[in-house]
Amino acid sequence: MTRKFPPVLRLWNRRWRWIPGQLQLALLAAYAAGFAIAHWMAAAWGGAGFYSVWYPAAGLRLALLWYAGAGLTPFVALAEIMVDIAKGIFSFRTPDWPIVLFGIVRPVFAYGATVGAIRWLVSGSRATILISPMPFGLAAVAAPNVAALSALPEALVCPDMTRVQSVHEVITSLSAFAVGDLLGVLILAPPLLWMAELLTRRRPGMRIGTKMRWPDLAESSILLLGGIAITDALRRVGLGAQPMPVIFAVAWIGLRFGRAAAWVALAIVTLLMLPQTAQDMTTAARLQLHLGLATVVVVGYLAGSFADAQRQARIDVERRDRMLFQAERLKTLRAMSVAVIHEISQPLSTLAIEARHLRSITGISDPEIAESAALIDRKAATLSNLVRRLRRYGGRAVDEPTPLPVSVLIESVAALAAPEAKSEGVTLKVDPVDPDLVVLAQEVELAQAVVNLLRNAIQGAGDAQVRLAAVRKDNRVQIIVSNRHGADMPPNGGMGVGTLVARAIVEAHGGTLSRDIFAHGDVQATISLPVVGELA
Repeated sequence: MTRKFPPVLRLWNRRWRWIPGQLQLALLAAYAAGFAIAHWMAAAWGGAGFYSVWYPAAGLRLALLWYAGAGLTPFVALAEIMVDIAKGIFSFRTPDWPIVLFGIVRPVFAYGATVGAIRWLVSGSRATILISPMPFGLAAVAAPNVAALSALPEALVCPDMTRVQSVHEVITSLSAFAVGDLLGVLILAPPLLWMAELLTRRRPGMRIGTKMRWPDLAESSILLLGGIAITDALRRVGLGAQPMPVIFAVAWIGLRFGRAAAWVALAIVTLLMLPQTAQDMTTAARLQLHLGLATVVVVGYLAGSFADAQRQARIDVERRDRMLFQAERLKTLRAMSVAVIHEISQPLSTLAIEARHLRSITGISDPEIAESAALIDRKAATLSNLVRRLRRYGGRAVDEPTPLPVSVLIESVAALAAPEAKSEGVTLKVDPVDPDLVVLAQEVELAQAVVNLLRNAIQGAGDAQVRLAAVRKDNRVQIIVSNRHGADMPPNGGMGVGTLVARAIVEAHGGTLSRDIFAHGDVQATISLPVVGELA
């Protein structure tokens, strides 16, 4: 059955790429309302310092930036400014409004910079070590800490702005900042992103982790409840809130069943803790409890993310093995086909010559005989050309690098990818290629690399359109495969075995393969190869 993609999810207006479209405005409006509510909720976990040790607004912020891209950062900052103005927290009439304004936008840009940096890492050559969903786990842990560190200069220069006086209070306040953001991000952002993916995909919901059966559920429940009971018992005998039993439980659940199960366990632990810390207590006592909770949450979520990444890696290895087995079968088939082609090429050539002779001597005969002879001549010539092409494709010469016109390569790979694009409901647009562009390459291998990139683009095309182009830049040829990704595509989507094979082929040809995700939603894979005669 042909799978149709949802209508285009335009992350940025195509003509005015830095002006939000309707989808972005709707997201920003929803974010502003959610931010106001979350900011109000955080007040119950505040203290003598400026920051709350439970800040769910941070989870909303990271979810939106991860979903829509770091390019939306200025508009997220503007939305937070408008909320603070509406709530009376910020006013341009106060003499110190520039400092207050900087304090509002600073964490937003810290989050945006972190998201942008991690997406850059995912799109580069180091993407192989950032298997999904580890990039988001890294962003969820790094962004709160980057934001807290960015507040250090302000806390030291203007301590009155954050309601702290001494160095001890500065450290306590910034620790509360990092802990509150960590808890808000790891508890709120994952379910928001999962729901966004479910709402924007027509296929069944994404599979998160492994499917839990009743024995697995019982195992997880016993471990979690046991860890909570041990921690509570230690607290009752005067040893304080020791998080280690709960850490062991959630780490085990995450490693066994993935981040979905880990997140459920973490949500239960957090919901049990928050009512206790919302009561009147000193900032130090509240911070100590939330530091332990943050440790539990970080360990549990990263353990689940690592398990899911390992599971994805095993899937990729299995796919690679299947590709290797298929390659061996194709090698055998190639040898058989070469033998068959060799056997039929000579009689077919003779048949073509005789058909041409028959056509020449029947020109003055009966028209029906002449027409039949002409038809035989055309069919024999077509078969003869086909056999010559197969012989060239399967022969030994194809293994050696030869000057290859890029226009011929683009034409062949477009023909190979067109049926798959059609079955997926995707339009494949091929730009005109300069016929003078020539590279030194093994045609079959390089074609396989481009086809792999096209397949990734077809699978991830959010607007059902993929573009294939080739241009010259300085002394190199760039083969570009681009598409606009759907909202359900992870930041490192498309970096599986197919792309790894393509990168290996391209690098063996002395080229490079890069993949970029732009703020306006375009995903672009670029193969860069030396022009013939200008090899390094």
